[in-house]
Amino acid sequence: MAKADIAARALLLEFRIDAPPVNPFELAGALGVIVVPQRMDDDVSGMLLRKDGRCVIGVNESHSHERQRFTVAHELGHLRLHEGRPLILDTDARVNYRNAVSSMATDREEIDANRFAAALLAPESMVRRAAQRISFRTTHDLVRVLASQFHLSEMAMTYRLMNLGIVSGPAH
Repeated sequence: MAKADIAARALLLEFRIDAPPVNPFELAGALGVIVVPQRMDDDVSGMLLRKDGRCVIGVNESHSHERQRFTVAHELGHLRLHEGRPLILDTDARVNYRNAVSSMATDREEIDANRFAAALLAPESMVRRAAQRISFRTTHDLVRVLASQFHLSEMAMTYRLMNLGIVSGPAH
């Protein structure tokens, strides 16, 4: 199991979260992290600022609620996995940005933060349990129902199910 998966699981255990949906805003607050929705360029999803022992996550208020949830979880991943750097911006302009580029991450830290966010918001055990309880006719039905239960976009849920080996490809 990857470090990001272990860190996400530890955070869920720490706060005794065992059912969806996982609320990354509440987790951030419980960790003493301030989440600030703000206006940002559309290609910027969020940022993590660490200063004097305090942490602030900025999240693009114009993005969908599901995307904001993933962005906050992604930034929590940076917080838990990548110590040291005081400012991490997630945009198209740089590798350390949470955006279309980082969602197709090639940078190791971005890949780790994305993996952490997926494991936090859609933990494998919860996804498998939920999938077993659903009656569905098509992969798209499964994705739609699980995305709703876990408060993720259908695209994010599709990738999660593919990465867990539950489905073999995108729903049609």
